[in-house]
Amino acid sequence: MKRDNIEPSGSPRSRKVSARWDPNEACRPSVDDAPVFYPTVEEFEDTLAYIEKIREEAESFGICRIVPPPSWTPPCPLKEKEIWGHAKFSTRIQIVDLLQNREPMRKKRKSRKRRRRRHSRIGATRRCTNSSVESTSESNEKFGFSSGSDFTLEEFQRYANEFKETYFKRDCDEDSKPGVVEYSKWEPSWEDIEGEYWRIVEQPTDEVEVYYGADLETGTFGSGFPKASSTLIGNDADKYAMSGWNLNNFPRLQGSVLSFEGCDISGVLVPWLYVGMCFSSFCWHVEDHHLYSLNYMHWGDPKIWYGVPRNYASALEVAMRKHLPDLFEEQPDLLNELVTQLSPSVLKVEGIPIYRAVQCSGEFVLTFPRAYHSGFNIGFNCAEAVNVAPVDWLEHGQNAVELYSDQRRRTSLSHDKLLLGAARQAIQALRELFFTGRETPGNLRWKHVCGKDGMLTKAVRARVQMEEERVNCLPPQLPLRKMEKDFDLESERECFYCFYDLHLSACSCNCSPERFTCLKHVKNFCSCQTEERFVLLRYTIDELQMLVKALEGGVDAVNVWAFTDIELLSGKGCDAHVSNLVHDSEVVKVEPSQLSGSLSCFCGMEDKLDTSDCSSSSVSRDSPKKYQHSTSSVPRDSDGFDGKNLFSFELQFPHPGQYNTLLKTAIANSSDVNASIAAQGDPLLNYSVEPLNFGSVMFGKQWCSKQAIFPNGFRSRVKFFSVVNPTETSSYISEVVDAGLSGPLFKVTLEGCPTVTFSDASVEKCWEMVLQQLNQEILQSNLGGRGMLPLQSPKVVNGLEMFGFFSPPIIKAIEALDPNHHCSEYWNHKTSSKYNEVKMNTDLD
Repeated sequence: MKRDNIEPSGSPRSRKVSARWDPNEACRPSVDDAPVFYPTVEEFEDTLAYIEKIREEAESFGICRIVPPPSWTPPCPLKEKEIWGHAKFSTRIQIVDLLQNREPMRKKRKSRKRRRRRHSRIGATRRCTNSSVESTSESNEKFGFSSGSDFTLEEFQRYANEFKETYFKRDCDEDSKPGVVEYSKWEPSWEDIEGEYWRIVEQPTDEVEVYYGADLETGTFGSGFPKASSTLIGNDADKYAMSGWNLNNFPRLQGSVLSFEGCDISGVLVPWLYVGMCFSSFCWHVEDHHLYSLNYMHWGDPKIWYGVPRNYASALEVAMRKHLPDLFEEQPDLLNELVTQLSPSVLKVEGIPIYRAVQCSGEFVLTFPRAYHSGFNIGFNCAEAVNVAPVDWLEHGQNAVELYSDQRRRTSLSHDKLLLGAARQAIQALRELFFTGRETPGNLRWKHVCGKDGMLTKAVRARVQMEEERVNCLPPQLPLRKMEKDFDLESERECFYCFYDLHLSACSCNCSPERFTCLKHVKNFCSCQTEERFVLLRYTIDELQMLVKALEGGVDAVNVWAFTDIELLSGKGCDAHVSNLVHDSEVVKVEPSQLSGSLSCFCGMEDKLDTSDCSSSSVSRDSPKKYQHSTSSVPRDSDGFDGKNLFSFELQFPHPGQYNTLLKTAIANSSDVNASIAAQGDPLLNYSVEPLNFGSVMFGKQWCSKQAIFPNGFRSRVKFFSVVNPTETSSYISEVVDAGLSGPLFKVTLEGCPTVTFSDASVEKCWEMVLQQLNQEILQSNLGGRGMLPLQSPKVVNGLEMFGFFSPPIIKAIEALDPNHHCSEYWNHKTSSKYNEVKMNTDLD
């Protein structure tokens, strides 16, 4: 590919290295070391759990090193000959002696006294979407890193090694006579190189320019970690392809709220590669949205890091402005550009603690939220980095978006979308724990961050309080409307004034219906009368307060949120993945006189929600205070949650001691419809699963369990109550499909209705969703006056059984597909079970 920016003839690649190491002038900073952690093999299995374990100790340093167990040695695809010797990557030219000591570009245009002329006219930002400066016709020059040569890894290694050898060659080396006396090449220590690096930065006497292959997109060039192939072959690479420490998997691990981001944002959710040489630098910065970052070194010479704890982030910014006032006057967002260093020695004098980490090949460096970090490479190496967002990040992420708004800086994530995604997932987990007792690791992880003092609850509560305060500050006459379901479906909406994300609420005007502002900047929108403007709300404050109650652990609040899923009522559409659970012990009573609305959507029966002024709901605006959470004398449950008329119809849920009585009453009062179902006979009493295709066995951890093997392409048919008409039975097609990195995806489709489908990574969960939708349709039938149908108990279905994985003939056929017992978890459990059975019989004899 032809490059638009041609490297100057005097670039580093075409010039000999003239600068030399000056050990007598070394400026090695005196700083303390960051902590180093050595996880055991067991601890290393759960990535986010281990990070949570060390967080309390490590966060106060800003950065830390993590040294994997010796057995963890992932192969690196970048070393394959096809990539190593042929794939080209782009580089930047870094002028090391100008990283701290340089003149502003405006002053330089006036004087031009310095003999160097090679500058970039565009600042090298980490992500263009995060730059607070628009790409306009702005004429001001900005210091940055100009484009350098393209290299293969093989070429770059040769160039980097020659540079380092020449730069650190000692006089005694030149006097040596290799032809007479065999002598080994001398290598400077990392301490030697560190002292020389800061000498160049602090007290420059020579021009030192190097290349850096930074921010290389792994989606284009390739990752240094193996990726899961469509046909797993069971070799050692598979465990690394699926590992949580593989940076391709890391951002979306269960427990990371980035898993609720649908786009693959380069550098945040898709890792970036960094190919370094001696002195190539990464300057002081924090991660976008104050995220965590994890950096892994695939090979090469060490990388030296410096970290500052989050509590000193503001102090560092003040110190940078104090010591580089002219640069910040010219470029206020200088720290966002990653082009400026300041010596750790200078920062220490300002009372800022600095910690050093020397990262070697095969090691990780973890940076914490809003921890400033910088550093440089001491030789040829290759590293890879990506971001992650455990639940404890949410507080820091909220601070980041508010800071970005103040700075009028663009965001790259919708923080509210991530926050609400995490809240929904947590409520789903709470409901399963409350009513089905499913103590899965994922459910327990979410439970850990809920409760009145849970990290997730606190983050949601703080955001709801912030939103309520902003709504109450709006002009009283400003009409409120429900947000359209596709408001930010195609592209994220942002405030035209401060770039604040508008996922939760927005303001607009009839004069410019496609232009929006956040609730903070309503007055900045236009000069129209207030009556011409309007506010769009995804949720009312009452609805958001109910969400908080659910996260705090209120049983009724969890029930209401799970059953009436507010996203569904907002018209977002039917999604089999959304939690709309109806437990067998729940009874919903509706008073016809109070029924001003009905469930807005069931599969195939979506009614679009009115998007006009919300005069019939709890967003009535006679006065600002009426928008707040209800404080009427309506009786509340034990959790203080008022469920009446929250969604324009009355919901009443029984308390725990009433479940069985109410359920029996519902069944006893069943109409002739229920009798006709009984007359047909329960299809589950005599049902059988019909295999349609046995598929092919895949040899990976997720393609089997202790109970069953899940062949790719497996398909079966079974009869069950119809989710479209629960008075009838229909055939369902169950199948196992390849979801790539995620392993198998289990899918159930109503035969003849391809749009009615349910899919999940769990075989049990997949059929549970069928049952959930069935109960919703039963409930809808009951609300419609067609008679009282009984809700189905979760005990009715077992996913493994409904797929046919408990059917002896099907088990026998699938086992025959794996004669060499590659699906070890299944076969080991089967062998162990048979052994225990034989032992028990022997003991009885």
